[in-house]
Amino acid sequence: MNVAEKKPSAANVRDQVSPQEWQLRVDLAAAYRLTAHFGWDDLVFTHISARVPGPEHHFLINPYGFMFDEITASSLVKVDLAGKVVLPTPHFINPAGFTIHSAVHAARDDAKCVMHVHSVNGIAVSAQAQGLRPISQQSLFVLAALGYHDYEGVALNEDEKPRLVRDLGSNAFLMLRNHGLLTVGGTVADAFLAMYLFEAACMIQVRAQAGGGALIEIAKPILDGIQAQAAQVTKGLGGALVWPGLLRKLERKDPGYKD
Repeated sequence: MNVAEKKPSAANVRDQVSPQEWQLRVDLAAAYRLTAHFGWDDLVFTHISARVPGPEHHFLINPYGFMFDEITASSLVKVDLAGKVVLPTPHFINPAGFTIHSAVHAARDDAKCVMHVHSVNGIAVSAQAQGLRPISQQSLFVLAALGYHDYEGVALNEDEKPRLVRDLGSNAFLMLRNHGLLTVGGTVADAFLAMYLFEAACMIQVRAQAGGGALIEIAKPILDGIQAQAAQVTKGLGGALVWPGLLRKLERKDPGYKD
């Protein structure tokens, strides 16, 4: 096997972390693999982060240079709010990615997981003046809690953080204009389900527009009541309803994420 055929590896850190952190690592690694499975990844250039349980403000994020289908529980990098590595690792992180994630984690204690993708459909809709339109059931779930953030270049500037936080507000969804999609959740499962709905809504819009005909928008009174309906559909469980099934799918297709 030549170098190009070898997957990157990481020493197993299970014995160096708490059981709660290890479970979070497994879930987060699964989210990365599932992101690749659904085709939302952009080579090595986007990120999903999660706050480690405990009083410290520590977070897990992907090692820069790993493809999403290569990430494992042990290879995730643990950092503080400044992006400084707090558990020894040979890997490093993308500073642009952590600028966005650290801003959200610092401002929103409920945002235990922050997911950001450069999906093709998401970027296409983010570049449209009207943004996401209420033309599908999936779009309604998003529009009930959606903010917009104007593009300011590659996210390297600390000065952008307050505006990013302001535009997200208390929402679960943020459309980064000309850039991509961002979701937050109290768990990895919640953030992942939110992203699934966000990307699906964008894909539907792009395909509907490609048809060339006039689009029928859903009436505002229906949008106003959608959050209560969403809670009914998921039996109040949110992402926890779909997460076990997603993990079963991953076990069949790509079980190495738990290493």
